[in-house]
Amino acid sequence: MTPRVAVILPCYNEEAAIGVTVAGFRAALPDAAIYVFDNNSRDRTAAAATQAGAIVRRETMQGKGHVIRRAFADVEADIYVMADGDATYDAAAAPTLVARLIDEQLDMVVGARASEVDAAYRRGHRLGNRLLTGLLARLFGRSFSDILSGYRVFSRRFVKSFPILSTGFEIETEMSVHALELRMPVAEIVTRYAARPEGSASKLSTWRDGWRILRTIITLFRVERPVLFFGLMSVALVALALVLATPLVVTYLASGLVPRLPTAILVTGLMIVAVLCGFTGLMLDTVVRGRRETRRLAYLTLPGPAPMDTFPQPR
Repeated sequence: MTPRVAVILPCYNEEAAIGVTVAGFRAALPDAAIYVFDNNSRDRTAAAATQAGAIVRRETMQGKGHVIRRAFADVEADIYVMADGDATYDAAAAPTLVARLIDEQLDMVVGARASEVDAAYRRGHRLGNRLLTGLLARLFGRSFSDILSGYRVFSRRFVKSFPILSTGFEIETEMSVHALELRMPVAEIVTRYAARPEGSASKLSTWRDGWRILRTIITLFRVERPVLFFGLMSVALVALALVLATPLVVTYLASGLVPRLPTAILVTGLMIVAVLCGFTGLMLDTVVRGRRETRRLAYLTLPGPAPMDTFPQPR
């Protein structure tokens, strides 16, 4: 049985590139259904995608996270290929990514970007990606080499069990954390990354979207690792309280007096808050474990990728 493959291309003002992108994936995956989700484009993106032979859908809520949420809910397939509609990702690598997912029974394969053109991958984005990838590895124990890559292949059970909460470009970070938290079988393949064609402009803001991604990582750290998150807060508060209390204790031992009563009250308050943070982390950890078990059970109710019998081999 040949798996049903769907290519999902979120787009915003990509009239100059979407036709080339659709043609590339059509050549690489001739049996796949190619969906272009137009996110309120002000140019002829939808018309160009239709002319190229794609199935065009529209998502009115602005943001890549909203687009992917709609696509994952509406599109029915066995294998999902996600890429951007700006012709920067190597469509010819799609069969290799799909074959890797099916052969090794994986749930996600990430196309890690390797660019030979400086204009394709700006230094600021490259540095930010390294920093965020390193932070994710420290917080969650393991990571990918390119957590911000928008070129990914998913199994049906990943797509249909993924509770998307992101609204913008932080969606890739949420996908990575979701896979890491549920210990899903995943892989990474290095793929070429090209510069945008003339007339196509990047919608990614280095500082604004970088901050949103960093905020997403911190939020997910708080939600998924409450013992460590609140434990670190508790330790920091205890350390501050001890620093403030040391001269008070020394003075008390020498004279039997507590001359700075407000400081003593502050130290007491800090210690109380530290204890509360510790207990908060422990209680939330119980909630998180129950929620993680529920997500895992929802994930296991869906079958994994079917064995590849007649799927076309990578060229």
